[in-house]
Amino acid sequence: MSAPQIRESGPPVVAVVGGGQLARMMAPAAGELGIRLRVLVEDPASSAAQVVTDAPVGIASDEAAIRSLIAPATGQAASVLTFEHEHVPNALLTDLIEHGTPVRPGPHALVQAQDKIVMRQRLTELGVPCPRWAPLPASSPEEGRAALAAFLDEVGGSAVVKTSRGGYDGKGVRVVTSPDDVADWFAAVADGGPQLLVEEKVPFTRELAALVARRPSGEVRAWPVVESIQRDGVCSEVIAPAPGLSAALDARAREIATTVAEGLDVTGVLAVEMFEVPGPDGTPTVLVNELAMRPHNSGHWTIDGAVTSQFEQHLRAVLDLPLGATEPTATWTVMANVLGSTLDELTDALPGVLAAYPEARVNLYGKGVRPGRKLGHVNVSGADLESVRARAAAAAALLRGEETPAGSAGSTSAGGATGTESDETTGGEAAGTTEERANA
Repeated sequence: MSAPQIRESGPPVVAVVGGGQLARMMAPAAGELGIRLRVLVEDPASSAAQVVTDAPVGIASDEAAIRSLIAPATGQAASVLTFEHEHVPNALLTDLIEHGTPVRPGPHALVQAQDKIVMRQRLTELGVPCPRWAPLPASSPEEGRAALAAFLDEVGGSAVVKTSRGGYDGKGVRVVTSPDDVADWFAAVADGGPQLLVEEKVPFTRELAALVARRPSGEVRAWPVVESIQRDGVCSEVIAPAPGLSAALDARAREIATTVAEGLDVTGVLAVEMFEVPGPDGTPTVLVNELAMRPHNSGHWTIDGAVTSQFEQHLRAVLDLPLGATEPTATWTVMANVLGSTLDELTDALPGVLAAYPEARVNLYGKGVRPGRKLGHVNVSGADLESVRARAAAAAALLRGEETPAGSAGSTSAGGATGTESDETTGGEAAGTTEERANA
């Protein structure tokens, strides 16, 4: 029997580095558009490998695996390379571009999401509003400690120290009042670990996220600005659009996100996480906190609550296809994350969840259960925000194995301050697989 013939041309193939839930959620959109996905997964049982048939196993730091993902020994070469996380060697990406492979976003943009010091320097150059910040010298622990002490004196005695690389979901971030609070991090820097930076502890009223998409030809589309509610340094809930946000501040946040996308030459989806803070005259304004150059947890609501989901839009953007409309399809959409569960298998809860909340859109990621892990999310849309929030929270609670929601759905007043969990972000060093370090 002769070997099957492989087509050398056909629908475009999008190669994706990373096999977590973000790559998994690209699959339905790819199927609808007739686009083929080829996903590099760290494990054959990973989230994306369960739904994508073309899923070679490898790690993002393996040059041979990346090259094979783009141009396999048999099969069609990829039209473009993109990512569900930022942890890819930039030197390799530069070489791929030089030899004709489109990489989107490109390494010159991606480095801003990989290194917080590089990001802060570039955003400052662009005039983007940011918290006061400073890199901490890496030449010696003594110099780093002295610089941190001086910054603490300048900002009133409390600040946020971050590792420049590798942090995610609250890890690699500490609120400090003394250099002693990060003595172990200074020691790690001396041993070759990532450099540290310090930022002022912002007295924010809530956290917002502005999501935009940009294609290589320059077209940009933005979704409504959303409110993101954090618990223990991890996104727990997203409300779209952000309650009580003025039209002027919504426009300003979108303008900032567009400035970042264009100024950094981002292609694909860009999430710009922001703090809402009182301005000098008391009028709310925003400061940029973090960037993610890929689909993002703050955009999962778009799957069911917007004309075009962030996942379809990312595929359109990296292939330089016309971008889709971003208008919401409901007055309110609330996404509630499922963070950990007491259930061995979350699908055991589906009969109860779907019977009690038939309007809920459940998205499970096929991941093994462990405390605090992002296992899925629930989207609920409707006209009454209080009801929508309560029902999304209750559905997510059932998937966590709880009879009632943990933390009241009304713990954050619409348009007001978030709960104390999001007033500070604390954590330790980054851990987990590379796929989990994507802030999905």
